[in-house]
Amino acid sequence: MHTHVAAGNALHVPVLAQACLNFLSRGITGQTAPKNPIMIDCTLGMGGHTEAALLAFPNLTVIGIDRDPQAIALATERLAPFGSRFISVHATYDEVANVAQHYGHKDSEGGVDAILLDAGVSSLQLDESERGFSYAHDAPLDMRMNVQDGANAAELLANLDVKELTKILRDYGEEKFARNIAREIVRGRTTQPITRTGQLVDLIRDVIPAPARRTGGNPAKRAFQALRIAVNDELGCLERAIPAALDSLRVGGCIVVESYQSLEDKIVKRNFVAASTSSAPRGLPVELEEFAPEFKLLTRGAYKASEEEIAENPRSASVRLRAAQRIRAKRGGGAQGVGAGAHTLKHGGGRATGAQSTGGRATGAQPPQQSSQQSPQQHTSSRENTTFAHEQKGRRS
Repeated sequence: MHTHVAAGNALHVPVLAQACLNFLSRGITGQTAPKNPIMIDCTLGMGGHTEAALLAFPNLTVIGIDRDPQAIALATERLAPFGSRFISVHATYDEVANVAQHYGHKDSEGGVDAILLDAGVSSLQLDESERGFSYAHDAPLDMRMNVQDGANAAELLANLDVKELTKILRDYGEEKFARNIAREIVRGRTTQPITRTGQLVDLIRDVIPAPARRTGGNPAKRAFQALRIAVNDELGCLERAIPAALDSLRVGGCIVVESYQSLEDKIVKRNFVAASTSSAPRGLPVELEEFAPEFKLLTRGAYKASEEEIAENPRSASVRLRAAQRIRAKRGGGAQGVGAGAHTLKHGGGRATGAQSTGGRATGAQPPQQSSQQSPQQHTSSRENTTFAHEQKGRRS
């Protein structure tokens, strides 16, 4: 089924919105779909994808997750016209199983019908220079997606040793000059703390050899990506979220994940392939149902934006979209997941409170925050995207 994306709020154009709706529609309007389907947007951002889904599917309810309180507040206004069809949860997306269990269907199968996850950093976070995500503007070196939680980037640079910094830059940024940059950070901070993005950009530019600086865009891009991932535990969160999201889908339900850099896409691919592969031992003459895969892939490899789509929305140039559909019930019980770190949701002040992150890691210290279902003001939030080749603005909407 191909569902047309209605022209809604023009805050930002969500990346590959039409493709997302086409894949998700299999779970929302398919033969096994219930009369009133439920979708979880794991990376609500400014509500672009959620708005498109609510406009396309009149009976749909969307539960939007985001860790950024500022984004939740902004998306609240955008999605207010949908009333109780939209509910926000202030949480990290590795709590998706807990959210699905609380807000999903209450029959014996439980779970939800569709899940969308758009990984990386949001346009809101990149565009607001004071958040410290962008190397294009001098600002405090923060990079926290939730500014109320955990250590910021400046604190990491002040406290980690050369070995630890090298590992972050190499593993999360694939930075060739990771050790040289780490050494210079440790040396430089003895005379002056590195607290602003401009300082870090200048330091990196001085360390990287001139020939390398002349190619591949801004020389600071990989280090900034690496620090942001470390501050927010992005890859760890994604590693926990994908299996939990798969477990949270009902039979017929679909999941769509958009990634913007190879480290994210590898995690998604590995989990999707495992879920769609038979677990039967080699040599069995007949595959038994108990070994049959629970999912089928809806994309051959990763779906990429066409030239036409990129022309209409340049932010889609580096996206890699993967989709899968549950074709068998979860073995050992209903479809709702009980992923790592799950805890009981509690309501308070009109919102559900999400697990807060400490040093970038989600903890179960506080339960996820959710907006009131009765109020027309729903809380939505911002997403997190990184790029394959360069920093892209306005990705999440």
